[in-house]
Amino acid sequence: MADRRPVVAANWKMHKSVAETRDFCAHIVAKTAEVEGVELFVCPPFTSLAAAVEACRESPVRIAAQNMHFAPEGAYTGEVSAAMLQELDVDGVIVGHSERRRDFGETDESVARKLPAALEAGLVPILCVGETADERDAGETERVVRGQVEADLGELDEGRLRDVVIAYEPVWAIGTGRNATADQAAEAIGFIRSIVAGRDREAAEALRILYGGSVKPENAAELLGREEVDGALVGGASLDPHDFMAIAMAAR
Repeated sequence: MADRRPVVAANWKMHKSVAETRDFCAHIVAKTAEVEGVELFVCPPFTSLAAAVEACRESPVRIAAQNMHFAPEGAYTGEVSAAMLQELDVDGVIVGHSERRRDFGETDESVARKLPAALEAGLVPILCVGETADERDAGETERVVRGQVEADLGELDEGRLRDVVIAYEPVWAIGTGRNATADQAAEAIGFIRSIVAGRDREAAEALRILYGGSVKPENAAELLGREEVDGALVGGASLDPHDFMAIAMAAR
């Protein structure tokens, strides 16, 4: 089995000022030795990216944006390109989060175009996939997740598959206080790995697949203790640096 380094990423969504970003980063940078072996990402809003990059520059903490456009430039009001993120020394970008899909019309087609654009700019894409409560209750989880994974990775050559980080985020568990059990998370992540293995078995073994959805210090050890689960994309609990680092400790 491939040696997959765990990833724990903080998705702040629309939270934190520049000053709050600096304070948060100062706290976790001082604690990175305690979670050696875990790759930490902080994903602040666009307005705080530069401050986060500067605060973490001399540390192993990596910074990712929460979204980007697939075009290098153009008449796309309110959007930013991979090149713009690259210029800020950003390390990665979240792509296809369910809130982007649900609230802003993100499609698998646009996600598929964003992934190669991110990789060409040297960014680590964190691709989010997952089913809604209605889809799970209808027994449609595998159909929905397969459709997303196959479509979203469709523009990538086999040689780049291992460079993507995938986050399985069941939509019914995001911000609801309800989370998948460790068995459910491991089963879904194993299924995603099997889909990628259909294209390239070695890439599938190297690919890191995270769980996201109401991850908090109280359940992190159980969720992240499963062999298939390579870390977590953390929402609400990532706003507190103590909680975030406790989750990173569980991933270690």
